[in-house]
Amino acid sequence: MSPTPRFVPDTNVCLDLFVFGDAQCASLLAAVHAGQIELVTRQDCRAEWQAVLAYPQLKLSRDKRVRAMQAFDARVRCLHGPDLAMRGEVVLPRCSDRDDQKFLELAHASGAAALLTRDDALLRLARRTRREGLFAILPPAAWQEVKSGPG
Repeated sequence: MSPTPRFVPDTNVCLDLFVFGDAQCASLLAAVHAGQIELVTRQDCRAEWQAVLAYPQLKLSRDKRVRAMQAFDARVRCLHGPDLAMRGEVVLPRCSDRDDQKFLELAHASGAAALLTRDDALLRLARRTRREGLFAILPPAAWQEVKSGPG
């Protein structure tokens, strides 16, 4: 496990951090800049982020999309291979939104302290992941409630 606590931001949290500059995420971003915590992703989650940046309803200029992608790549470590080892014979809860299952898998495989989300389908699983000693599922403004690894 990383000596710095790891956190998995879902795509909407990344929008708050790197596009909208949401004030509720300011302390989270400050902790990342200070090296107190590490944000992590994997390739399929990063690909979703890139696809969402191009959604017409966001009305992002090309320059804004490029800046958001650069900010993401500078602050979110993309894990591969040995950094993503499944930890034991754990059966993860199933998210009602299949597209969000990858974030649960990433949080577990990376040894993250928490999955950060505002998604109701994921937040409903928080009690179960805590009870089973896996990882916290929290809204981004509550990231400080967990500062160490899972369990």
